[in-house]
Amino acid sequence: MSGKLSLKIKTQREELTRVYDVVQSFGEEQEWSPDLIFCANLVLEELGINVINHGYDAGGNHEFEIIVLSNPESITIEIIDDGKPFDPLQDAPDPALDAEIGDRPIGGLGVHLVQTMMDELHYRRENGKNHFTATKRRAE
Repeated sequence: MSGKLSLKIKTQREELTRVYDVVQSFGEEQEWSPDLIFCANLVLEELGINVINHGYDAGGNHEFEIIVLSNPESITIEIIDDGKPFDPLQDAPDPALDAEIGDRPIGGLGVHLVQTMMDELHYRRENGKNHFTATKRRAE
């Protein structure tokens, strides 16, 4: 089964709750496993929070786009925002995984989690927008 989901959301944390519900329904329609639905929502949370918290200077109303493509072999999640240029694959700090929780600097853990969970990651800056794409192969 193949399908496409496209959402525009405001850069507000509470908007992510709506995204989770829509992705849950879309995943069920597309016959995703519960683990795949969980993975997609966790990736969207990590990437969405980064856009909301770091993509823009304080103030202003902004939106970003989420596109989810589903096909029998894989799912692809793309986040498109017009925030500051930021390539999480190159610019995110490396997480201090060996440090004690209280001693770890803030930053990098969410991107590390996305890198661990997904099979392919790509970033590009095009027409003044960040495009971050994450693909996960579906289990047979």
